[in-house]
Amino acid sequence: MLAVHQDVINIVQAKFLPAEVVKSKPISISDLSIEIVTPIDQHFSCDTEPIEESQSHIIFIVTCKKSILRFKIEIGVESSNFASEVIRSKEVSLHSTPVFVWLDKYSDIMNHTNRNSDFEEQPDTPITPIVRQRIVQGQMGVNRESMLKYQLKLKEPDYTEKQEFTIFVGTWNVNGQPPTVSLRPWLSSDQDPPDLYAIGFQEIDLSKEAFLFNDTPREAEWQKFVMEGVHPKSKYRLVALARLVGMQLAVMVNSQHYQYVKNVSYDTVGTGLLGKMGNKGGVAVRLELHNTSLCFVNCHLAAHVEEYERRNQDYKDINARMNFRRNPLAIKDHEQVYWLGDLNYRITELTTSQVKTLLQRKELVKLLKADQLNQQKERGNVLLDYTEGDINFQPTYKYDLNSDVFDTSEKARPPAWTDRILYRGKGICQVVYRSHMDMRISDHKPVSALFKSEISVIDPQKFRKIHEDLLKKMDKHENEYLPQVMIDQTEVIFDLVKFREPQAREIIIANTGMVPAEFEFIKKLDEVSYCKDWLRITPYCGSINPGGKDMFITVSGDCQRSCFSTSISTLCRIPVPILQLSEEQWKSAENNESGVLYSIPRELWLMVDHLYRHGLKMRELFESSALHEETIRIRDWLDTGSLDPMRILFNYSWHRTSCGRIFTFYFLSYTKDPVIPFELHDNCVAAASNFQNSRQVRCKCLLIYHLYFFSHIYCDYFSDNFAKVSDLHRNVFLYICMFLQELLKYSNDNGYDAKTLASLFGDILLKGPSSVIPGRRLVEANLASFYNFLVNDLSSSIIPHK
Repeated sequence: MLAVHQDVINIVQAKFLPAEVVKSKPISISDLSIEIVTPIDQHFSCDTEPIEESQSHIIFIVTCKKSILRFKIEIGVESSNFASEVIRSKEVSLHSTPVFVWLDKYSDIMNHTNRNSDFEEQPDTPITPIVRQRIVQGQMGVNRESMLKYQLKLKEPDYTEKQEFTIFVGTWNVNGQPPTVSLRPWLSSDQDPPDLYAIGFQEIDLSKEAFLFNDTPREAEWQKFVMEGVHPKSKYRLVALARLVGMQLAVMVNSQHYQYVKNVSYDTVGTGLLGKMGNKGGVAVRLELHNTSLCFVNCHLAAHVEEYERRNQDYKDINARMNFRRNPLAIKDHEQVYWLGDLNYRITELTTSQVKTLLQRKELVKLLKADQLNQQKERGNVLLDYTEGDINFQPTYKYDLNSDVFDTSEKARPPAWTDRILYRGKGICQVVYRSHMDMRISDHKPVSALFKSEISVIDPQKFRKIHEDLLKKMDKHENEYLPQVMIDQTEVIFDLVKFREPQAREIIIANTGMVPAEFEFIKKLDEVSYCKDWLRITPYCGSINPGGKDMFITVSGDCQRSCFSTSISTLCRIPVPILQLSEEQWKSAENNESGVLYSIPRELWLMVDHLYRHGLKMRELFESSALHEETIRIRDWLDTGSLDPMRILFNYSWHRTSCGRIFTFYFLSYTKDPVIPFELHDNCVAAASNFQNSRQVRCKCLLIYHLYFFSHIYCDYFSDNFAKVSDLHRNVFLYICMFLQELLKYSNDNGYDAKTLASLFGDILLKGPSSVIPGRRLVEANLASFYNFLVNDLSSSIIPHK
């Protein structure tokens, strides 16, 4: 589809990232826009390189002097013809003078004089932007700053040079232990000091206080030991410190390079409890060192041998949700990315004794074939475009404390390489990859990798000259160009939208002007956000090279009914499963016109009953988010009224925990109204905190007690609130509390206590405004009271259905 004429390649782009596939193919000449032309002369060459794990696409590389263009193209007849034409054009160009007559067909969008003058003024410029349209008289001029950035980016090879920097990356799961030994054997194990450190920890604090409040003195303690353990031959300055519960990432740079660090930002993503809590997830720091963007990601993924799919999901969630707000680049958009942490992938299909035997024989290659991370990478499920150095060290998990002996406990877990360091990007050479066996205070061994990485460094003199030249040319031409942008659709319509089944639509914004433009989705005057809560736009802002103007896009779709997003009142009124309802039955129940049939929703009873029968003694019943396919199965099971037992929906080892997570974090979280109604949030804050007083008030009218996560507010409602709250909400709340009381009877088996359950369910039972963030003192006071509430008999408070 790309036009090739004798001595010039017309490269048609929609201005996506390099090596991206343009998914909507042009049909007619009007669908094409000329972005750049490359002269085919003695400086021109082209090549291809394979894509690892891909049999359908290759990278096509166009090189002209110092400029390189890379395109991901599909292998086929069209790409073969294209390559043949390029080779033929190269041969023709050796014996003829370049001619640009073929460009005359674009005379309506390009001035012929300007076109020729551009080539004459810049004979050495390998990639020459084409002027597409004369400025319309009276229109606004171009964005000078954006244009300058764009032109400087094109000429970057002319004013930068690659310099080698050493980067030390380390990771250690410290198993909740305080720092009691020097970190110098780990952090200063090389003869020469590195230029930059990225040090990640996991499980620096396993206490409930750290989990509930995301506050721990261990952060400062471990960072102090890090600063004392860095290489003694250099001085280092902290660039950024990011922490989420027990995950901590510190990035430090040699003091002599500190002035060249800019645009520092960090973010955290929780993937644990609620699918968002920080007991699992990732923390990341991004920065620009000289003229190269770097990103460091420290993660702690889901535990247990069989949970590799959840680890894959955690990785995807971290990539999707990590948001460097001041620098809106995704992780993958950085020039160099270093991924480290306790990835928790284990050895499969081998027993503990078999693993130890292979280790004694030093048959690491055979063991690594059974490594889950290697297997999942080969299948394209995780970290596909990342590289990992050769592993020549012993597994890093699990050891008896203060020893080099693998786990001798009753569980005797098979040794595994849970702690890993991977990287992606150009110009990265891994020098060493190792573990540090002499660090024994944890059941994990720390791991480190040393890299020699090419960093793009600006030559100030060359930059100044190019900058001045560009300013002069911009002064001459800034009133000659009009930015233009085209969008392939202004109305986006989704198919039938089902609960927890995401749909994606692509909007292609293509530039037809010469001027770069920053784009952003902006909110309407009467809206608080640029899109509804149910919609996510990625990216919501950025830059298009070149051009831009305001566009208005309409988004619509039909949502399929589900019990997961229906009000408690409606669910208690429907006579059949929700997808079996007629439209008349649905409207009657939704408008509270039909009678109440159940004291609590049928769907809630089904899930609680299943957990009561199968999950009371189960550990980690609510520990992590359910897999997507598990959520869909339970949703369909409830919505259709299937007669199949719930347990046959899943692998038996997963079905109880899946139901627990979905019941807790999806069904209760996504009901149309919270268990404690929105209009009574203020009463929650103002209510008394004494359990006995609450009980007296409850006997008179109604008690709804609640602990709000991060604030854990609990409340009771006085008599003037009786008319405001339905008996159905009261029953649901008390029913859940009574189930939790049953769960506490088996705390020795399941490991839960009232404090933990209060923190888990508080955020769900009262979905309050995001702006309400009460202080820690209130949190602690209410946590202490909630224990009394859970251990008291509530059966007399239930109002039976009449």
